[in-house]
Amino acid sequence: MAAPSPNLLWKVGSGFAGAGIMAGAFGAHGLKSRGIAPESIASFQTGSHYLVFNGLALLLLSLHPRFSVHRFAGPAIAGGAFLFSGSIFALVLNRDRFKFLGPITPLGGVLMIAGYVSMVL
Repeated sequence: MAAPSPNLLWKVGSGFAGAGIMAGAFGAHGLKSRGIAPESIASFQTGSHYLVFNGLALLLLSLHPRFSVHRFAGPAIAGGAFLFSGSIFALVLNRDRFKFLGPITPLGGVLMIAGYVSMVL
């Protein structure tokens, strides 16, 4: 498996940060009008926060001389953030249709953690 390029990490990080900001705005303003419960709106906000935080982390990672070409860290953080936040968004917007995604959320969290831990080792 080849390491992702720093340029790719930068683009994914920028995309995640921007998408997280947009999701946060939608969560704060658009979900109330859809009759979504406050605890589900809070979950949606958690998903948007994690997307922004991990997007910023990927931006920083892309600038690091060693970890910008790490084979596992960037892909694990990006994949984990996508699974974690994406599954939360889908569950909040249509729990009945995407019920099967419930177990994906913690797997995404574990993948993110593994990406960060891999830089310590």
